[in-house]
Amino acid sequence: MCINSSRLKEDIDTLSTIGRTIYGLSRPAFSDEDKQASDWLIQKMEEAGLEVYVDEAGNIRGRWGGKAGKPAVATGSHIDTVNNAGHLDGALGVLAGLESIRSIREEGVELTHPVELISFSDEEGRFGSMVGSRAMAGLLTKEDVESAVDVNGEKLTDCMAKNGFDPDEVLKAEENSENFKAFVELHIEQGPVLEQKQIPVGVVDGITGLFKWQVTLTGQANHAGTTPMSMRRDSFQGLVKFASRIDSILKEHGKESSRTTIGSVQLYPGSPNVVPGQCVFTLEVRDTDQEVLDRLEKVYYKSLHEMAENIGLTVSINSLSAIQATPCSPEIVQQISDIAEKQKLDYLVMPSGAAHDSQNMAKITPTSMIFVPSIGGVSHSPDEATSLQDIEKGTNLLKSVLLELAL
Repeated sequence: MCINSSRLKEDIDTLSTIGRTIYGLSRPAFSDEDKQASDWLIQKMEEAGLEVYVDEAGNIRGRWGGKAGKPAVATGSHIDTVNNAGHLDGALGVLAGLESIRSIREEGVELTHPVELISFSDEEGRFGSMVGSRAMAGLLTKEDVESAVDVNGEKLTDCMAKNGFDPDEVLKAEENSENFKAFVELHIEQGPVLEQKQIPVGVVDGITGLFKWQVTLTGQANHAGTTPMSMRRDSFQGLVKFASRIDSILKEHGKESSRTTIGSVQLYPGSPNVVPGQCVFTLEVRDTDQEVLDRLEKVYYKSLHEMAENIGLTVSINSLSAIQATPCSPEIVQQISDIAEKQKLDYLVMPSGAAHDSQNMAKITPTSMIFVPSIGGVSHSPDEATSLQDIEKGTNLLKSVLLELAL
């Protein structure tokens, strides 16, 4: 039996109204809008016959079926969003998981392993990144919880307490690996590859790691008209010289999957007639191979310092975040691929260039992901979209994978 696509579409449409603004969706973690969406989801899970509870980290969890003592086959994603987001990032994985379990239950299949749906808290990083899944995987520390603040200076501990959680209990959400057999997450691709290749399904074999720096180059602010070019210590020229090396560095030390982005630049004092004495910028580097990522970190560090020394600047590097690259389970990747072939679905084994809760779950259980195409490759935008036909194909594949793993 196939999933009920009209029921799934109704769930997607309903959830997309919660946190709606004229600019898109805004459901930041532990906000009033996130609470409203969570309450709605809990109700839908209970109506579907799942045994539902919310753990100490705010993860919403529901199980159905299986024999006592058997590890669960889990799926899920997140329902929090970035500001002015689209309606599918994260939410589709949760609702596709819900529909898959509903459909399995309606078939009356007797399962050996329970199936579990998880909606992870704060995947989008209002208070860091992937708080809920990191807590489950034992990757969150007390210091992480106590020090976490959002861009407005609000503390994670205060927002959790406001929503009825005890911040001192968050680490109790850690799970034993013996409690899970596998985890499979469905997600929109958030990129253009599947659509451009006209392939309806991606099977993820690795999830990107990353490091993000805030780099400060300091030279000397001076008069733009009276300071000769040869006598300047122009911090922005330092950025230009460094940025011009990125392509050659990636070609020599990276791979096709390597990504480097300078996404934010501030110049000080920021006046048209003053040589900028200080340049502050972000450098984010991604790859699905941790060895490559480690190598790029060393090369970029060396390149920045060599450039600064050559033109009379000083350089300061502040590490903002780091996530380990994560290979997916070859066995689960193969199982998803085999089922796709049985369903006569074209598929592409591919890496994920974005971070996901799956890479934390991979620390405690065999894990992979299923991607469905993003129209135009657009995500984190109100223009985010995936065709209902592709959503149906991906969800039917997810259901079949969960069922085979749980029998």
